[in-house]
Amino acid sequence: MKCKRIISIIMAALCLLTMSGAFAYKVGEARVAIGANLDSEQIAAVYSDFGIERGVIPEITVTNENERQYLEGLVDDKKIGHKAISCVYITILDDSSGLNVSTKNINWCTEQMYKNALTTAGITDADVKVTAPFEVSGTAALTGIYKAYEDITGNSLSSLAKMVGAEELIVTGQLAEYIGSDEATALINELKGILDITETMSDADVKKEIKKLADQYNVQVTDEQIEQLLKLCRQLEKLDINQLKEKLVSITNTVEKAMTAKDKVAKTVTTITEKITGFLGSVSKFFAGLFNK
Repeated sequence: MKCKRIISIIMAALCLLTMSGAFAYKVGEARVAIGANLDSEQIAAVYSDFGIERGVIPEITVTNENERQYLEGLVDDKKIGHKAISCVYITILDDSSGLNVSTKNINWCTEQMYKNALTTAGITDADVKVTAPFEVSGTAALTGIYKAYEDITGNSLSSLAKMVGAEELIVTGQLAEYIGSDEATALINELKGILDITETMSDADVKKEIKKLADQYNVQVTDEQIEQLLKLCRQLEKLDINQLKEKLVSITNTVEKAMTAKDKVAKTVTTITEKITGFLGSVSKFFAGLFNK
């Protein structure tokens, strides 16, 4: 009897784990999300950008209706358009690997904007490539990433988190048009870092904090932009604030590591250049000395 009971408990536990998605996917599993309005030639070009052959990775389709589910009302209709064009290739990485995002033919959304929005939506530890056969804004690709990630894991992301992630992407992009993408991203990240404080503040006090943050980055924000940031702030407060702050620290550390590596390469190149310049200078002096004798 005891043996049967133990087996029953184990089987029940395995069922629960399977239902929770613990066995739903593994590191290295991938999906491609293709815009529904691409022709065969354009799809071939997209797969060439991804560096894979069609059919190797499971493929899903993203429609304009899918895109509008998260973006309609947040962004100018022209940016959404009426066709699904941008495409995504996402691969699951090991825990704590962070998010890697690269783009091609995306002229409005930056890689860092995607990273922040995806982190807010609950997507971590993945390699994401976004591309299109010609230049597009890239706002719709967020929906493709959501859909592809959920298809891999077998689990639905929080509807609220996905909506807030989309809003963050749009607000950042709109702000970036006026103050620059780096400044806009940094400003919103700073705001996310004080959510535990803002949630107890009045709207008027949060607006003051937003102005202070803008001053720190030496940028001007309009009253309309402050209202947008306040609205985003209130939406972000509805999510798990501690988890958001942890993810924010993780993103910051990843960016700092990348910048450090970039600086090291730059310093190495500078050192090599200086040595070559010094060597050529010595050679020049040597020959000048010969001819002057």
